[in-house]
Amino acid sequence: MSDLFIILIIAWTFIMLGLFAIGGFFMFRKFLKRMPKEDGKSTLDWEEYYVQESLHMWGEEEKGLLNELVSPVPELFRDVAKQKIAAKIGQLALERKHKKITEDVLIEGYILATPKRDHKFLIKKLEEKEIDYTPYKPLLED
Repeated sequence: MSDLFIILIIAWTFIMLGLFAIGGFFMFRKFLKRMPKEDGKSTLDWEEYYVQESLHMWGEEEKGLLNELVSPVPELFRDVAKQKIAAKIGQLALERKHKKITEDVLIEGYILATPKRDHKFLIKKLEEKEIDYTPYKPLLED
């Protein structure tokens, strides 16, 4: 009985250390995003700025498309992913002085804000909705 108990304690210790390491990794990433850059604002500050400045530009159709595009992201991380993507889309729209978020800006912002591994889902979703993605092929291939 004591050998089994010791093995159980050792296994539990490794499980807890693994969970602490995973949690610490995500906390450290969040900490780095909160650190101010040369301009005095952090990455998260800029994301919030672009989302707030472009909030009035979003239509219901564009919000729906963004929600569809972030649907494969696990629900726990979906809000964070949506904010990052919406910030990039807002940044593009503001830099180009658009009055409204268009489908073109939305798709380009999504491509620029997401890792390459997520582009397969985007292509699949665009094909389902019968949206031509040939103008974005250079961005998808980078």
